[in-house]
Amino acid sequence: MAKKFIDVMDTTFRDGFQSVFGGRVLMNDFFPAVEAAKTAGITHYEFGGGARFQSLYFYLREDAFEMMDKFRKIVGPDANLQTLSRGVNTVMLETGSKELIDLHAKLFKKHGTTTIRNFDALNDVENLKYSGERIAHHGLKHEVVVTMMDLPPGCHGAHTVDFYEKTLREILDSGIPYSSICFKDASGTSNPQKVFDTIKMARGLVPEGTHLRLHTHETAGVSVSAYMAALEAGIDGIDMAAAPVSGGTSQPDILTMLHATKGMNYDLGGLEIDKILTYEKELQYCLSDYFMPPEATMVSPIIPFSPMPGGALTANTQMMRDNDILDKFPEVIAAMQEVVKKGGYGTSVTPVSQFYFQQALNNVMQGPWKAIAPGYGRMVLGYFGKTPVAPDPEIVKIASEKLNLVPTTDNALDLANADYSKSLENWINKLKEEELEITEENIFIAAACQEKGIAFLKGEGELNVRKISEMKTDCEGSSNMGNGNYTVVVDGQKFSVQVAEGDANIQVTAVNGESATASAPAAPATASGDEVSIKALLPGSVWKLVANPGQSVQEGDVLLILESMKMEIDVVATRSGVVKSINVATNDKVVEGQVVAVIG
Repeated sequence: MAKKFIDVMDTTFRDGFQSVFGGRVLMNDFFPAVEAAKTAGITHYEFGGGARFQSLYFYLREDAFEMMDKFRKIVGPDANLQTLSRGVNTVMLETGSKELIDLHAKLFKKHGTTTIRNFDALNDVENLKYSGERIAHHGLKHEVVVTMMDLPPGCHGAHTVDFYEKTLREILDSGIPYSSICFKDASGTSNPQKVFDTIKMARGLVPEGTHLRLHTHETAGVSVSAYMAALEAGIDGIDMAAAPVSGGTSQPDILTMLHATKGMNYDLGGLEIDKILTYEKELQYCLSDYFMPPEATMVSPIIPFSPMPGGALTANTQMMRDNDILDKFPEVIAAMQEVVKKGGYGTSVTPVSQFYFQQALNNVMQGPWKAIAPGYGRMVLGYFGKTPVAPDPEIVKIASEKLNLVPTTDNALDLANADYSKSLENWINKLKEEELEITEENIFIAAACQEKGIAFLKGEGELNVRKISEMKTDCEGSSNMGNGNYTVVVDGQKFSVQVAEGDANIQVTAVNGESATASAPAAPATASGDEVSIKALLPGSVWKLVANPGQSVQEGDVLLILESMKMEIDVVATRSGVVKSINVATNDKVVEGQVVAVIG
């Protein structure tokens, strides 16, 4: 009897890169490995979308659409090139209007995509209807998704087989056009028995011949067992990656699954071990200079208690490294359990996983529920759709007060359509203001990436690739120090130092607020008399200055906004008065406790 053919999607160049490097891999560095994958006989690739869309503009100074075009040219016209989309969010962290959702599908079709895997982290089917319809309208294959995870201990009410059956029935009854159905577990926490029962349930529910897939991660150590359970239950396709971006926070390795299924009645994509070995050797060479965070290669036994997707885990730990707070990571992961429990059980996958992490970080750094991460707050208030269970009423109340927003049951797409800032007209006008070319691609880049998208289009994007050779150079030191703000440590004390060429006046300020040395200090650094210093609560960079010196402010007024860990953090006046000084500039790096403003 012929073996059952199992379609294999190689996730190396999208989810693999995201799960290991936070998506920060330059296209010309990895394209030789794409050639090797093609030679190895791989025909189905995940090549873009998800967080790998924004990361190119945020950190690589690369155009995702250009990358997609070049990828298609390498693999040829017949390969199935797949991207990831988040329902009404598409590849944005915020919800999009109908215009932006349509433009997303149109542009991804234009730039080589065959299939779009489309999910909603809340499993709110309303969020899949319009996006799915537009994907199909533009001639793309629509892979509709049910998102999965296991709940932390003591949590009940969602993420059971019955819950997934209810969600799947809603998808089937809604009339959403689809070409395949995927069960997606970004945190890899679904236990194998539940996977088996879920696929069995789905196989009996969907029309005969429906293509069913499972996507999971090795983060919790059960991915191979989950795939074996899914194969036994009747799955048609699974996702795998190639070393060195396989296992750990990523998908199981292709070779691992070929080994696991030896002697069984499955043909994994017609792939051959010797050819995959050659491909993986080329990929290893291509990525040899990239810093691989140790947590990317690990299985974490605590992830089932605080489900964190592999793609978000390493992105967050790398950002914590950048901000010198990686020591807080175990506390943040521990705090996630309460955040998930009180947030309504949305699946821990982008953007909800980032909301969970941001709120857990706030609870660790600023005290439990003292500050509400905007995304998390908007989620519990209903602005992203309906959560699987009702969020904790006390948290809803706190979020409403902190964000000055009322809870809503309105459709997320209707809310986005009513928001002018999410209209094409708004982003066309912004491009005109910046004297940038008006193209559909530029409109979408600006809308999806906002200020950072505009910066990219102006040629001012940030380049932040973690390469070992460059890290060694940094460690060895350089005689040429760039202008800007730096943090130095002297006798165990942190100081924020401004560096500038020539005879410019500079200020050195102790992070605790006490002036160290200054030829012409911009402002007193500590409270004296009726003056009070305003300090950064988290490390990060200055995103926007809101208040100006000499301006009268009330207690609670926003003085400036920091960007930290993908969060916008308001720095507010702690009392009414007059702004004596703003001690930082846009894009300056700040450390925890640094004085950023003075009020008198």
